[in-house]
Order: sequence, then C-alpha cells, then structure tokens
Amino acid sequence: MTRLRLKSKITIGVLFLFIMLLLVSILGYYYLDRVNRGSRAILEDNYESVEYSRNMLRALDAWGFSPGTAQPEFESNLQKQERNITEPGEDKPTQSAREHYELLKKGDSSQIPAIKRALFTVMEVNMKAIVNKNEAAMDTADKALLYIAIISGVCFLLGITFVYNFPGYIADPIRELTEGIRGIAEKKYEQRLYFKSGDEFGELAAAFNTMAQKLDEYEHSNLARIMFEKQRAEAVISSLKDATIGLDNHNTILFANNEALQLLNVQEKELVGRAAAEAASRNDLFRFLLEKSQGGPIKIVVNNRESFFLRETVDIFHEKEKIGYVIILKNITAFKEQDLAKTHFIATISHELKTPLAATDFSLQLLDDERTGPLIPGQKELLDSIRNDNRRMIRMVSELLDFSKVESGNIQLQIQPVAPQQIVQYALDAVGKQAESRKVNIRATLPPEPVQINADAEKSAWVLVNLLTNAIRYSSPGADVELDVLAAGTGALHFSVRDHGKGIDPAFRSKIFERFFQVPDSDDAKGSGLGLAIAREFIEAQGGAIGVESEPGRGSRFWFALPLYKA
Repeated sequence: MTRLRLKSKITIGVLFLFIMLLLVSILGYYYLDRVNRGSRAILEDNYESVEYSRNMLRALDAWGFSPGTAQPEFESNLQKQERNITEPGEDKPTQSAREHYELLKKGDSSQIPAIKRALFTVMEVNMKAIVNKNEAAMDTADKALLYIAIISGVCFLLGITFVYNFPGYIADPIRELTEGIRGIAEKKYEQRLYFKSGDEFGELAAAFNTMAQKLDEYEHSNLARIMFEKQRAEAVISSLKDATIGLDNHNTILFANNEALQLLNVQEKELVGRAAAEAASRNDLFRFLLEKSQGGPIKIVVNNRESFFLRETVDIFHEKEKIGYVIILKNITAFKEQDLAKTHFIATISHELKTPLAATDFSLQLLDDERTGPLIPGQKELLDSIRNDNRRMIRMVSELLDFSKVESGNIQLQIQPVAPQQIVQYALDAVGKQAESRKVNIRATLPPEPVQINADAEKSAWVLVNLLTNAIRYSSPGADVELDVLAAGTGALHFSVRDHGKGIDPAFRSKIFERFFQVPDSDDAKGSGLGLAIAREFIEAQGGAIGVESEPGRGSRFWFALPLYKA
C-alpha cells in the first residue's frame, strides 16, 4: 500500500477546506438567487397588478367629475394590466373589466360598480399570490440559512480540527528532531526518534536513528583508544623539560605541564580550561608571556635564583588549518651563565693583553727613533712589519673590550645634543692618515642648515670611523669615498659612507652585522669580525638604526640614522 507523502497530505487538507468553502459559496449563491427571483416576481407580477388596479379605481372615482382626465388614465392602466396577467383566475376579472369599460365609454355609467368588482377581484388574486410567494421566499430563505449554517458549522469544526492538529503534525516532529540533534551534540548517542507516519518525517526519523546508531558504535569503539591517546599525550607533555602551555584559536588554555605550572606558581585547575585573558588578569608572568613578542631572553626568579628562558610560539595545524598554538619557555640559564663567563674571560684577557701591547708599541717607536741608532734596511722592514702586527693586535683587543662591554650590558652612554659637524670632523681626523697613505679622497657633504642630534658623540664617532676605515680599505688608490650627512623626513639624521669597491654578495648582506662574521675572500681576513656588530649595538642603544646597500662590482653604502634633537 502506497503511503501519502507529506506534500500530498498538505495538498489534500488544503483542497478539502477549499471544497467546503466552495460548497458554502455555491449554496449561498443558489438560495440567495431563489429568494431574489421570488422577490422580483412579487414586484413585477403582483405588486404592479395591484398598483394598476388601484390607479383604475382612482380613475373611476373621478369619472363623474373629470371624465376627460379619468378615461385616459383608466385606459392606460387597463392595457398594462392586460399585459401583466400572471396568476390563475386573474384573466377573467380583467376581461370582465374590459367588457364593462367598453359599455361605460358608450355612456352607461351603471357599469362602474361591475368594473370595480372586477378590479377588486384582480387585486384579491394578486394579494393572495403576494402572500403565497412571500411565504415561499421565506421558506427558501429559512432553508438556505439552515443549510448554510449546517455546512458552515461542519467547515468550522473541520477547520478548527485542521488548524489545531496540522501545525502540531508539522511542528512536533521538528521539535523532537531538534531535541534529538541537541542530544547528539551533547554526545547522547542513545537518542532515537519514533515517528509512525510513512511520509518524509518517517524517513527523517529513520535516517536520524541510523546516524545516532553509527555514532554510538563509533563512540564506544574508539573511546578506549582515544582515552589511551589522550593519556599518552598528557604524559608526553608532562615529561617535557621545557615549560609548555597550549591554547586553542579562542585563547582557551588546553594544557600546561608541570614546569609551566611551577614557573607560573599556579595549580592546574586554576589554569587549564580557562580563558587566557582571565588567567592573565590574575598572573603577571602569564600576561607578560601573552603580550611579549619573540625576542631576547626572559629573566625569571625561580627558588631565589635568577633563571633565563627563551620564549617560542609554535602554531599547531590540522589538515592545513590552524587549531591553536603552544608557548614554550626554553631554559637557557646554563647557556647564559656560560656566555657571561665567556664575556668576563674575554674582558679579562683583553685587558691583560692591552697593557703589554701598548708597551711593545712604545718600544717600537723608540727603536724607530734615529737617536737610538740607525737601522739597516732589513731591520727597518722587520720593524715596520712588527709595528703593523702590533697595532692590529691593539685594535683587535680594543674591539674585544668593547664587545665584552656590549654583551655584559655595561655600555655607558652620554646622550646629549651634538652637532653632526663635530662627529664628522673627529672621524675625518682619525682616518686622515690612512686615507692619505692609500691615496683615497674623502668627500664630505653636511646639512646646509645647522641641526643637532641626540647622541653619544664618542660612540657615534667610533661607528663613523669604523665605516670610513672599511671604505678606505676596500677602495682602490685614487678612488673617492663619499660621506653624506642628510636630514631625513622621519625626524632623524642619516650618516652614509659610500665606496666604489667590489661590493658585497647578496648572500652575505643579511649577516654582515653578525658577530665574528667576515665576508669570504675579503681583504680583511685578519680582522676580528666584531667592528660592524659593535657598531650596530652602539647605534641601536642610542635609538637609531643601521644598514647597508650594496651590489657586487658597484661598491657599498653603509648608513646609520640618529634621532634629531628637539628643543
């Protein structure tokens, strides 16, 4: 047996109501038409005959006084009455009135009573017909009201039943389906729907029950494995030596291992499962970890001992979609202590070496003095070689001392308003002899208007000397080195040194300011590789910036910028 679909049921219900309304409309129209026809028949057939008879009686009453006026009126109404004979028994008295009227016209006035009797008979016949037709019309109207009331009552009851039950027929399955879906969302996979209808709702219930059954089977078959994997993941996270905190895309804390809980000094229940903003409002260190971008080491006091950590943020992806991130604090205390020990060692050795090297340089100057005795050409050449090596060692030791100060954070800056001409003049005086010996011409361009910068004059001059020294070293004899000092539109003053040497390969430009880095096959292979690294530290400590622009075969342009002084 084929069951009706939901669409068919709705169509049948609406069609039934439409047929009932159509039936009421047809019956109402039929009976109203009958009543209307009866009323019109009374008006046209009987009432007009009564009216004609009354007009003729009035004309007969005026016959003796004004026969000239009464006769045309009587004649006209009699003719109308003769054309309006509609009731049985109405034709004979009408014909009798005509016969007596013909005699009356000939002058026999005794015919008037007979005419009146005939007209009264016509009126009586029509009055009876009016009463009968009115009773018939009333009977028809009563039947119409009865039938319409019965059919309207049936339609009303059916409509009320339809309106009361049909919305529930549609809404109840939807409500049960909604509750079932909510249950599935809450992992209540034992939920089932039971719809007895064989329409779309029945199919929907069957599909829902199949889905719930499959989910229930999947949940129970995979629950043990999932729990095992979860416990294993938690064990792995807890065993990590680095403090680890995991958050999802909504910044909800998913986990935190024992190292992280100890550093934050909180219990697991106070952290895991809570919003990051809520936890950060109660823990300064956690707020600092959320706000701080990746950078230098973080110093945290743990058990009354300074420890150093490096913060890393690792995004977690699943099927190419980011699902969260992990904050990792790597304990670098041991490395930091070794680095500090190295820095102290370099500072100590550099300081100890500087004194004998200075004494050696003084002794070499005495030997070179002709007052101590002339030197043969071989001795003179050997003395020059020793002097160059000694001065190179002094320069390297000085750089190592500056480097140790930078690493230990002991850079002493004296920031004050300084005229750029002062820094440029100091640098030109320092490298003048070197430029002259290599026959290099330094062309300096200064700002046209007097300006001042906020800077440490000594450190800034040291950087400029270092850049000029490198430019002279890599320039060919007779070449020019361009020193430009120009104001930029960013509230800073740019110092740039450009040479026309062989330039720097693009692969090495990003490493040129790193410590101990030297460009391969450079003419400065005997250097320490610390000059540019120290220059960067000096400039950035003053709130400035430093960089390089270079192309192989077209020279290099080193620059640094320092903020302008604002009175």
